[in-house]
Amino acid sequence: MRKDLFTTAPQPMPPMGAPGPLRWLPHGAVGAVAVFAAVSATEDIPLRPVGMFHAALLVAALRRPLPAWWLSLVMLPVFSLYPPFAPYTGWAWAVQAGLSFLVALRNPPRVTAETVALGTGLLLGLQVVGGRIGPWYFTAIVLALFALVVAAATAVRRTREVRARLAEQERALSQERAQRTVLEERARIARELHDVVAHHMSVISIQAEAAPYRVADPPPELVAALADIRAGALEGLTELRRLLGVLRSEDRPGGRGPEAPQPTLERLDDLLAGVRAAGLDVRAAVSGPRRPLPEGVELSAYRIVQESLSNTLRHAPGAAARVELTYTDATLRLRIRNGPGAAAAAPSPGAGHGLLGMRERTAMLGGEFSAGTTPDGGYEVTALLPVPAAPAVRTGREQTA
Repeated sequence: MRKDLFTTAPQPMPPMGAPGPLRWLPHGAVGAVAVFAAVSATEDIPLRPVGMFHAALLVAALRRPLPAWWLSLVMLPVFSLYPPFAPYTGWAWAVQAGLSFLVALRNPPRVTAETVALGTGLLLGLQVVGGRIGPWYFTAIVLALFALVVAAATAVRRTREVRARLAEQERALSQERAQRTVLEERARIARELHDVVAHHMSVISIQAEAAPYRVADPPPELVAALADIRAGALEGLTELRRLLGVLRSEDRPGGRGPEAPQPTLERLDDLLAGVRAAGLDVRAAVSGPRRPLPEGVELSAYRIVQESLSNTLRHAPGAAARVELTYTDATLRLRIRNGPGAAAAAPSPGAGHGLLGMRERTAMLGGEFSAGTTPDGGYEVTALLPVPAAPAVRTGREQTA
């Protein structure tokens, strides 16, 4: 009990989980009760400052409930036994009950039981010894008040604990959902890159096999080197299919994924036509010399534009969108921007983690990604994708030099 009750550590009462000034409504209510008790309940006592000080302990208990409770407990015998304070006796015990309530809000049930036991013991002792505290029904009312405030404080405390656990579970669930979405997007990227890499390795294998037949009497060393290249490509292709083939089988129960080629920016016009047919006013602008890019860059750029326009359709119905592609020697810059929606967006059944997928695709290529609202209430997505420099083509003279 000594460790529980004899402490001066601050225990500030937290605000409510309500918006704006309503968060401080309980603090204002306690302050209002303290002012009323200090002004109205002390009018008929000669030592009015003492009563006002006692009522002010309710405000002090908002930060240090146990010291305030102890001060009130020490003052109660004075109010109960000294005749000039007789008009304030009822209010004194009501203030003590309020202090017990504030103590119970921020301390475990053991501390609450100890404070109530001490208050009850003091009340009964004063009733037996002093005889001036009032009739026994007054004592019964005070005891009932103690029981009521303890029950109320316990209910409020448990409600707060339940809400805190629910909020923690929601945060954990949100993090788990975000992590799962990232893993699903990475699996999707892996499936798409599997097709891209498999295509290139198949081409290498075929070209290495056909190369000796394009030259008359090729040296045996060249034939052996090309055979090694083909064998390495086939072995890598086998390993790639063995490691990533299971990812493709997740799409369909039959164990085979779709065989359609992965989209590139060559199909951007078809994508824009599709979203226009869905009701989105979208325009595109291309800066710089447009040229074929590595398939991984093309695929990621297409998917980022696709996801951004899909988000616009879902979250900003009736808005206009603009897609900008800027080609430079070393980068491809994407900028997809839409204005504010003309109508309220309907609830979306999706997980709401499309931005994670776009961020993952950009990070996979070593690029930069940003997304956020615009000053006019719209939304903007930008991605800077590095473009690896194409290998220099060696001329025949350089090869024989």
